[in-house]
Amino acid sequence: QVQLVESGGGLVQAGGSLRLSCAASGRIFRINDMAWYRQAPGKQRELVASITYGGSANVADSVKGRFTISRDNAKNKMDLQMNSLKPEDTAVYYCNAKVQSEVLVLITRDYWGQGTQVTVSS
Repeated sequence: QVQLVESGGGLVQAGGSLRLSCAASGRIFRINDMAWYRQAPGKQRELVASITYGGSANVADSVKGRFTISRDNAKNKMDLQMNSLKPEDTAVYYCNAKVQSEVLVLITRDYWGQGTQVTVSS
């Protein structure tokens, strides 16, 4: 079994910064794509940023220039540096990972973290 745990959320004023982390644990052979999603109240979950195993990253237009995604393959960890935060960034942020486990190496499964709340006050 694989677990994803997010940390780093909280309350911040507009213009401030937060750094989210996602740590994966369990019987992991390899983590392929990783991503951050967010879901605001009453809205659908949306992709914020993604990164491949090789480090190729993409971020949504709404956060481009403000958010940076990174990962450490040796530590099975991913971060999201969020700068110049806006009230509209308020949401629950979820970590997602496509994982090949040690038990079923040929199969890639989707895993999700429990989410971490980010609240940006105006």
